[in-house]
Amino acid sequence: MIELGKLAKDKVTGFQGVVTGRAQYLTGCTQYVVVPPVAVGGGFQHGEWFDEGRLEVIGDGVSVDDVAGPTAGGPQRDAPRR
Repeated sequence: MIELGKLAKDKVTGFQGVVTGRAQYLTGCTQYVVVPPVAVGGGFQHGEWFDEGRLEVIGDGVSVDDVAGPTAGGPQRDAPRR
């Protein structure tokens, strides 16, 4: 299991960013959303979902304590979409 907040890289495409979410499915598949840094010019980029086996942890990223707020947040803007 990959710890949320770690910096990860997709072994297939090279896409990389911080792991911000995990989805576990009834079929046994576990996926993680990887959110890349802000684009050149300051625009936000969407996170992408990857199967657990495709990801390699490449750094510490950010800790949960670093981003925790006083209350739980709302819906994740990078929720899985079909």
